[in-house]
Amino acid sequence: MEVQLDEAATVLRALAHPVRLGIMRRLAAQPETCACDFTKVFAVSQPTISQHLKVLRDAGLVRTRRRGTQICYSISAETVDEVTSVIDGLRPGLIEAAPAS
Repeated sequence: MEVQLDEAATVLRALAHPVRLGIMRRLAAQPETCACDFTKVFAVSQPTISQHLKVLRDAGLVRTRRRGTQICYSISAETVDEVTSVIDGLRPGLIEAAPAS
């Protein structure tokens, strides 16, 4: 379970930035969005968008596909499902209390 929590923490850190969270929301609405399209949506430069996409890619949140000279991004549903299950486990009463030592 510890490895899963470490991976979930990495994913949550990646989502903690407003631009990255916005990119994920955009990808949820429009899969296969090319990197250049994000500069039109967010008030940041192309290198900044590239850095945010790298963080999301490194966390396993997005996948890439080359289309000619463009790189298109989509959400990795598996990673989102995994972190969602960790968050769902935070609901009161769903985790057994650790035995007192």
